[in-house]
Amino acid sequence: MPDTPWTAASETPSPSTEPIRVVLVDDQQLVRGGFRMLINSQPDLDVVAEAGNGREALAALAAVRADVVLMDVRMPGMDGIEATAKLLAAGTGGVRNEDLKVVVLTTFDLDEYALSAIQAGASGFLLKDTPPEELLEAIRTVHRGDAVIAPSTTRRLLNHVAPLLRTAGSPGSPHAAAVASLTPREHEVFTLIAQGLSNPEIAAKLYLSEATVKTHVGHILAKLEARDRVHAVVIAYETGIVAP
Repeated sequence: MPDTPWTAASETPSPSTEPIRVVLVDDQQLVRGGFRMLINSQPDLDVVAEAGNGREALAALAAVRADVVLMDVRMPGMDGIEATAKLLAAGTGGVRNEDLKVVVLTTFDLDEYALSAIQAGASGFLLKDTPPEELLEAIRTVHRGDAVIAPSTTRRLLNHVAPLLRTAGSPGSPHAAAVASLTPREHEVFTLIAQGLSNPEIAAKLYLSEATVKTHVGHILAKLEARDRVHAVVIAYETGIVAP
């Protein structure tokens, strides 16, 4: 947690829509309290449950509907990696949580944990001392499901774990074959996604409409069998499309 007081972001979506339901999972009560105060200060966000470890998170999510989970990695009992895998694989009661998004909270010295969490299905990760406005926007972004969260942070962390990612992907892997199946234009868009560019930025760079870029992104994610853009970035690092 940062030492300086957190303040609300200057711009928020209209509160007329239903708030995004957030679950906090961290074994430190003070950390959860700080996140809760920040998130609940926003009219479009609402903390609906808290948990001190992965096992408690599974129980909490069996009792409440949630959109986004902020998940710590290191916790007693069941850590964030196992909890993320269980939540996103089948969900509680055998119901697959396809709409649930998990954001992993990590630090640089837990790179391997962050990588494992992403591979388990998390939609992205943030440093625990990330600026408050980035945390708030990350929640909104993963809920939309249309962008890589905190691109600069994502790139820094992926650069850290790039050797592990390249080890995980081999030339004969399904990911390599899927990347090879992309059309030249899709490959171009894929490379820009991996560099952290948003759809509007890709559209401007390639002189395409945003609608066309969105169509290309959809085709790319389908061919790669990627859950979202963060997963696509991981595949790009694994297959050597981008390098630190």
